[in-house]
Amino acid sequence: MANLTISLDENLVKQARIKAIQEGTSLSAKVREMLAAYVRQDMPSAPAVIPKLPVGGSGGLMPGIDPSSNRSYYEAMDQGVDLLKLK
Repeated sequence: MANLTISLDENLVKQARIKAIQEGTSLSAKVREMLAAYVRQDMPSAPAVIPKLPVGGSGGLMPGIDPSSNRSYYEAMDQGVDLLKLK
């Protein structure tokens, strides 16, 4: 395990130690828990990509796309802009 030196307010450390003892743990264990939660929460994820749905020039779905089928949408999106029916 690695050691880490940080600067904290003495009063904050005292209060945190007391609370950790009351919870039956150590301040080091609590810091490890919080740091692990922080890393899990803030892990970079891929940016959200909003796909363009294949629509016709009038704003409706292209013929052959089943609006009740996600698979139909995904297959159409995989084919790209060639699916657009332009007027």
